[in-house]
Amino acid sequence: MTMKLHPLTLHQASEMLQKGEMTSEELCRAVLRRIEAVEPKIHSYVTVMEKDESAPDSGNAPSNDSLLAGIPLAVKDNIVTLGIRTTCASRILSNFVPPYDATVISRLKEKGAVLLGKTNLDEFAMGSSTETSAVGTTRNPWNLACIPGGSSGGSAAAVAADACIAALGSDTGGSIRQPAAHCGVVGLKPTYGRVSRFGLVAFASSLDQIGPLTKDVEDAALLLQVIAGYDPKDSTSLDVPVPDYRAALTGELSGKTVGVPKEYFVEGMQPEVEAAVREALAFLEKEGATIVEVSLPHTEYAVATYYILATAEASSNLARYDGVKYGYRAEGAEELIEMYRKTRAEGFGKEVKRRIMLGTYALSSGYYDAYYRKAQQVRTLIRQDFDRAFEKCDVLVTPTSPTTAFRIGEKVDDPLQMYLSDILTLAVNLAGIPGISIPCGFDDSGLPIGLQVLGKHFEEATILNVAYAYEQRTDWHKMRPAL
Repeated sequence: MTMKLHPLTLHQASEMLQKGEMTSEELCRAVLRRIEAVEPKIHSYVTVMEKDESAPDSGNAPSNDSLLAGIPLAVKDNIVTLGIRTTCASRILSNFVPPYDATVISRLKEKGAVLLGKTNLDEFAMGSSTETSAVGTTRNPWNLACIPGGSSGGSAAAVAADACIAALGSDTGGSIRQPAAHCGVVGLKPTYGRVSRFGLVAFASSLDQIGPLTKDVEDAALLLQVIAGYDPKDSTSLDVPVPDYRAALTGELSGKTVGVPKEYFVEGMQPEVEAAVREALAFLEKEGATIVEVSLPHTEYAVATYYILATAEASSNLARYDGVKYGYRAEGAEELIEMYRKTRAEGFGKEVKRRIMLGTYALSSGYYDAYYRKAQQVRTLIRQDFDRAFEKCDVLVTPTSPTTAFRIGEKVDDPLQMYLSDILTLAVNLAGIPGISIPCGFDDSGLPIGLQVLGKHFEEATILNVAYAYEQRTDWHKMRPAL
């Protein structure tokens, strides 16, 4: 019986390629066959590359000695790709083909990775369920009636369904970690400034960050290694050394102090989620970590602060979609202002319009001080909460999401309920610190539960190692949905 190639992790596939046990072409074709089989059920891709576009010839397959050489990856469709449609799952960019690559794409290509396709997302990354996509909802591979999380729902679902070896997503308020939790995979949001945002279509520039979604922690370390590092093309990129993330995966926990923020076990949290996370904490303690309770007192203001700052930045960033320079242009307008109005009314979906209006209001004359300035001040307090907590501990461990994946359509008419589903991830973006979500169990309905590990600025190596220590002693990450 021949071995199935699509379920391989990145490090397993890399090892087999380097030993000559398969070719990159065989691997890419196996994953493309898998996409063909599962895509009608989950709808995780916006664009899939044709076989001849994505699979390298066996003759030129990995000449590169990089661990990523010849590995088929998927990329969220808000990261620009030279010559490949980049839509942000929006009608306004439905036919936009970028003339350049994002820095992360250039770095993946330099290492010989193969781009298999672009994954679905909430329109312009605005949403928590991938239901605001103009090209249709992605479904959760564990239960097709449920959401995969958002906004990187397509990337998370593709990884969970073995429809790619690994993927990139973006995280503005939890958009990598929350779908990772809901789909039972690993999702890492790096420190703000660790990974270049050049070529990431902006939603909220002071919050957005690109990161990996993978089948295990080692893969997240390998992918981060390639995309991290200073980029002069991004003014928010920081020139700090990039450690060897894979070498940091010792699995050693003794001497580590784990902080548990009491505010993160919120009222209304699904009992199975709390139980699984408490069990994981007990497990970390048994393995040598010291557990201490900490407080992040301004947590209750995170949702309000986030939705003022993120919408204000979105209102400013999305002003460029006017039907003049690129993207969709409405027909039949008599004059310029009418063309703007028609283009934006027809091109943007409901949630994007809602956020533009909220943000424009928060920035408008007379309201700027009451909303935007005040939110920036609270953001500083939230960041200071984390700084104080990290004086007492090396990492913080929390649930990633207060519930497991909800049903498609359940919250779509109640924006506030939808916004509250990100309550445990938003503050991390406001503070700019790194966070990772790893699988830590299942609820009674068989839906995955995520454990979130947070660290100090630029301490990705530390959170990766704590996550790895837990993962190596448990089997949750090996579970796969029976699609």
